[in-house]
Amino acid sequence: MKKWYYFFLGVIILVLSIIIVPSILDRVKNSKIVENNRSTKAKPLSYISINGEAKKVPSFLMTNQDSLLISNEDFYNKVYIVEFFFTRCPSICPIMNKNMKRLETAFGERADFGIASFTIDPENDTPNILKKYANLYEVFSKNWHFLTSTKEAVFDLSNNGFNIFSSINPEVAGGFEHQGYFALIDKQGFIRSRLDPYGNPIVYYLGIDQEDSNIQEGTEMLIEDIPLLLNE
Repeated sequence: MKKWYYFFLGVIILVLSIIIVPSILDRVKNSKIVENNRSTKAKPLSYISINGEAKKVPSFLMTNQDSLLISNEDFYNKVYIVEFFFTRCPSICPIMNKNMKRLETAFGERADFGIASFTIDPENDTPNILKKYANLYEVFSKNWHFLTSTKEAVFDLSNNGFNIFSSINPEVAGGFEHQGYFALIDKQGFIRSRLDPYGNPIVYYLGIDQEDSNIQEGTEMLIEDIPLLLNE
């Protein structure tokens, strides 16, 4: 009788092992994959090199939402984020500025942190319009500047200064198309970023939300990486 008991007990254990163990192994494997995707930050952050030289933000002089002239020198000795957007954007801009607001919430009280939001629709986005837009997002940081200038100056800064694509396109919603990237700038005006899993700079942080929940959001990366530059 005992032999049969141990026989059936052994069969039950064997069956449970076949069913449960692969499931446990699969969970461990997936957990490692998620962890790997969420731990690609580099210390220190990389410089973006072009022709062997670290890329700096080019000089600019534009008008902000308070009708004040703001230049790249106003961001000197500050860590700041750059984006290109427009206030009438019906697609990615609200997502970008929802995420930018998260960064302001996290760091906006600091005097050495700032945000530069350049409009690619300067004909519509006057300082008055930009002021209303800033109020819509309840901007409190004195260093979050919504900046406007001529079309030529803005598109040159976007496409050539930062290599973040933007253009006029009447065939798309809103009449403009642009990439939803955030650029991270250090206190000396150099563009910085973390490295990807292959050791290459990611260059820019995605300002819109990721559909894949296993991939770390660009905003989450910035919340981790901004303090690295603030403490340099």
